[in-house]
Amino acid sequence: MTRTRTAMLAALTLVAGASGTALAAHSASAGAAAPACTVDYKVQNDWGSGFTAAVTVTNNGAATSAWSLGWTYAGSQKVTNGWNAKVSQSGAAVTAANESYNGTLSTGGSASFGFQATYSGTNAVPAAFTLNGVTCNVDGGGPTDPTDPTDPTDPPETGDRVDNPYEGAKVYVNPEWSAKAAAEPGGARVANQPTGVWLDRIAAINGVNGGMGLRDHLDEALAQKGSGELAVQLVIYNLPGRDCAALASNGELGPTEIDKYKTQYIDPIAAILADPKYAGLRIVTTVEIDSLPNLVTNVSGRPTATPNCDVMKANGNYQKGVGYALNKLGDIGNVYNYVDAGHHGWLGWDDNFGASAEMFKTAATTEGATVGDVHGFIVNTANYSALKEDHFKITDSVNGTSVRQSKWVDWNRYTDELSYAQAMRDKLVSIGFDQGLGMLIDTSRNGWGGTARPTGPGATTTVDTYVNGGRYDRRIHLGNWCNQSGAGLGERPQAGPAAGIDAYVWMKPPGESDGASKEIENDEGKGFDRMCDPTYQGNARNGNSPSGALPDAPVSGHWFSAQFQELMKNAYPPLS
Repeated sequence: MTRTRTAMLAALTLVAGASGTALAAHSASAGAAAPACTVDYKVQNDWGSGFTAAVTVTNNGAATSAWSLGWTYAGSQKVTNGWNAKVSQSGAAVTAANESYNGTLSTGGSASFGFQATYSGTNAVPAAFTLNGVTCNVDGGGPTDPTDPTDPTDPPETGDRVDNPYEGAKVYVNPEWSAKAAAEPGGARVANQPTGVWLDRIAAINGVNGGMGLRDHLDEALAQKGSGELAVQLVIYNLPGRDCAALASNGELGPTEIDKYKTQYIDPIAAILADPKYAGLRIVTTVEIDSLPNLVTNVSGRPTATPNCDVMKANGNYQKGVGYALNKLGDIGNVYNYVDAGHHGWLGWDDNFGASAEMFKTAATTEGATVGDVHGFIVNTANYSALKEDHFKITDSVNGTSVRQSKWVDWNRYTDELSYAQAMRDKLVSIGFDQGLGMLIDTSRNGWGGTARPTGPGATTTVDTYVNGGRYDRRIHLGNWCNQSGAGLGERPQAGPAAGIDAYVWMKPPGESDGASKEIENDEGKGFDRMCDPTYQGNARNGNSPSGALPDAPVSGHWFSAQFQELMKNAYPPLS
């Protein structure tokens, strides 16, 4: 999809008639024998180049233990995804066969399934259907004027697609996170801030341990929306072999379980998001953080290589998974995909920057995805890199020595996230992404305030005293990422804060742990990473430096009260 495409109602939407079926070529006349089968084919959501449809087939003949429904398109329609049936296509002919759990069709029994498809030109409705080779005469009903405001079966109209989904919109406040924040002393000051909803395992789609599932969040988003516009932020985060370089955020799927990722994770999410009930929401997705850059920086030939990342580079399942997600979610007219693009302290070096941009394009053109399925990119997700360093620039030098040669900068091209995000945007546009590409910056934990925040440049004794004395980011090393001591809440979420930036966001909910300080058994597939151990002295990925992690942290994603209190204490801008 492109950033300017408008989501539209179907030009011809079929809705249930008096008999509950849609119009087809041969209606049964009064007094004739009942048709062998009837089909209700409804276009639920049409955005001009794609659509979703719901189909119900009713068997009026002999009972059967397996069924196959067929039809032929007159136009360019191509089915891309289906649910509750195995939907395949050869040329213009489409076949939908039962799944193992819904094959039985008794006399008078019905089965329902849905699918997504793309098209160009017109989206003509199939003229005839066959059930197990027998023609279905679909009687009653008919096409209805989709602009008729009195017809209660018309799908809700999707708002025009916009260049920036945050502009002019409220952003969804997750009531579960809000309640945890409000329960903390002083937490009411930030409990009304919008944060991302993390779908970090299959179970999260329906809700974990009685918590809110995806539909619950979307229903609540509709309630918060009222008569205005509202954006809801989702984190798509469950790749096979997830986070091959950091054990704390490993996931439930093994390196080879790409099919399970597609059918049990992405497909159900896409089906829910395509529900016309949610067509009026602006749904922002952050697609698979900490994945693609690993295939550049943490593979053989690099001192930071891990065997797990070599496996994922060899099998291609990160690219396939991201491409599949972009394709399926990008076909939904009110979904805005933002791909994770690391942060400057990971990809800002010359040998990482361009190669990562090319990797992003590879993934965005895999599994049927195109660069048009990418609305933008997000940087600094769940990280701590300062938004803007005011007291030193990459072009500065001290006594003839460039700032790039300081131990902190270490030859990086960028000193902060804003300059990195804007440069990465320019690079991505130069290799074929949309000219209107927008960037998001996660500012949930990069405030670095409190008494440790410098008020001016460091001493010019050496380039290191100059940089270290003036930098806001107080981490021991840029490579430290787990539950950082001294971190603070950053800029509050806001739309359009700088050139090329769609929004500052709190995609990582403040107070949720990055990983456990020691090994803790769990049923979420999450391992123990020494970078979350405050006694750890580091590895090649953080210059063999102390980890800087807070002690006594729980498993990643679980509430960490001590961290939340530290983030509030060190917030910048300060909390009032």
